[in-house]
Amino acid sequence: MSPKEIMNTSEAPNAIGPYSQAIKVNKMVYLSGQIAIDPKTQQFIDGDVETQTKRVLDNLKAVIEASGSSLESVVKTTIYLTDINDFSKVNEIYASYFYLSKPARSTVCVAKLPKNAKIEIDAIAEII
Repeated sequence: MSPKEIMNTSEAPNAIGPYSQAIKVNKMVYLSGQIAIDPKTQQFIDGDVETQTKRVLDNLKAVIEASGSSLESVVKTTIYLTDINDFSKVNEIYASYFYLSKPARSTVCVAKLPKNAKIEIDAIAEII
C-alpha cells in the first residue's frame, strides 16, 4: 500500500477544521471542499455567488497545482449550493475553469455551508 501524503499550500486557505487541504495517494489527489476564503487574509469573502465561485475555484486550483496536478487532470468534482437557482451562474464560471477537460460532476443543494457560504466545491484529480 502506498503511503498517503498530506498536501498544504499557503496559496489556498488554511483548513478551518481537523482536515487537510488535500491528500495524495498513489497517482491521485483528493481535495477537501473549498469555500470563498481569501488565502492571503484567511477571511471569508461574503460576496455574490459569482465572486464566491471564482474564489473557490482559484483555491482549488492552487491546491491541485501544489499537489503536482492541474485542473485538466481533475476527474470528479462535487458542487454544494445553498440555492439551486444559482446553478446556471455557477455553471458559466465553472466552464471557464474546466474548458479543456470536463470532469465528472455532481451538484447538490444543501441547507447550509460553513461561514454561510453560498458554494463549496471538492475535487479528485489524477497526478500525471
